[in-house]
Amino acid sequence: MTAPSLPREVISAFGALPAPIGKRLFQVRDLIFAIAAADDNVGRLTETLKWGEPAYLTDETGSGSTIRLGRLKDSDHAAILFNCKTTLVDTFRERFPDQFEYRQTRALLLPVAGKLPKQALSVCLSLALTYHLDRWGKRAR
Repeated sequence: MTAPSLPREVISAFGALPAPIGKRLFQVRDLIFAIAAADDNVGRLTETLKWGEPAYLTDETGSGSTIRLGRLKDSDHAAILFNCKTTLVDTFRERFPDQFEYRQTRALLLPVAGKLPKQALSVCLSLALTYHLDRWGKRAR
C-alpha cells in the first residue's frame, strides 16, 4: 500500500522542515500508512496538522494515539512525537534501549542519515496506532 496524496496544509508543513529532516519524516509517513493498512484494527488514518506539524490520527476506529512528525528545537534529528500522557515512549525505551534516542515521555528521535531502522520503528509505530486497543483489552499481545 502506498501512502495517500498529501493534504495541501501537510505539504506546507513538510516543506517548512530542513530538507534532511523532511526526507526522513517522509519515510516515516510511508511506514505509518503501511502499518495502518496491514492492521484491520487501525482503519483509515486521518492526516492533518497538530501544532503546525503533520499528525496521524485513528479517527475511524479510535484504536491509537496521535503520532506527530517534526523536530525539536535543540536537535538535528527527525522527531516522532507522541502524547506525553501515554506510556508509549517508556515502552519503546524498554524494548529498544539502544536503538533510538528519546526525549522524556514524548519523542523518539531518528538520525537523518543512514538506513531507517524499519523493523524496530515499525514495532513502535504499531504500538502507537493500536495503543487504545491494548489498553481496552481488545487485542492480545
